[in-house]
Amino acid sequence: MKTKLFDYIERDNLIFRLSGLTKLICFICMTFSVMFSYDIRYILFVTVLSCVFFWMSELKFKQIKVMLIYVAIFLLLNFILTYLFSPVYGTEIYGTSHELFRFSKRYVVTQEQLLYQITKISKYASMVPMGMLFLLTTNPSEFAASLNRIGVSYKGTYALSLTLRYFPDIIREYNDIALAQQSRGLDFSKKEKFGQRVKNVVAVMVPLILSTLDRIDLISNAMDLRSFGKHKKRTWYVAEPLRKSDYIAIAVGILILAGSLLMTFLVNGGSRFWNPFI
Repeated sequence: MKTKLFDYIERDNLIFRLSGLTKLICFICMTFSVMFSYDIRYILFVTVLSCVFFWMSELKFKQIKVMLIYVAIFLLLNFILTYLFSPVYGTEIYGTSHELFRFSKRYVVTQEQLLYQITKISKYASMVPMGMLFLLTTNPSEFAASLNRIGVSYKGTYALSLTLRYFPDIIREYNDIALAQQSRGLDFSKKEKFGQRVKNVVAVMVPLILSTLDRIDLISNAMDLRSFGKHKKRTWYVAEPLRKSDYIAIAVGILILAGSLLMTFLVNGGSRFWNPFI
């Protein structure tokens, strides 16, 4: 079954019309705003904005379904392991202890610990919509052209463009090889024993790696034959100037970042943590 994970599909809406450079700046600003702050109020505000922007992009849920499953597993493991290794770190941060219940002398559940851990996983979860938005709504060639226009070497931007384009190709090729192996009798379902399923996956990964290396060699030879890298500059077919909407989006991203700094240094008195327990 084919998948659309990481696949760029052109749509005509505001988010898709924004420059790749604009989306990168906004993504960096919003990422830094939530990574810098531990104020869950502001983090939830950024999360809502990210979801609104994702809704505006008109992306399909099936495009991010697999990624959301992996993210959910990561967040759950992070939540559990944080508590196992640092069950009282929240009380050390906030300086108070409001116990809810305890499992043992060491493992006690407090309001401070819950707030800290919920804030921590909210920071990660808040950037999932923006990360998917950046990957799925950005034309790789246009993004490379935008980066080159602000001074980034075209060799590096072209390599980045090829990498972004290759994600969906790898997934499609994996599916094709898996289907071919299944037609030969390999079983990837839960009916097969775990050890045998691992061997079957290896039977898919080996030809995938070999075909990937072959494709890399093919592309490298093609670029060499066309004298790629001979000149210091190059032109881009899809290069476009920044529009009014791009400048507005960049301004919004900067304002979101500034809001995080203001919340930290003005509202919270210079502390990155919002402390409701004082």
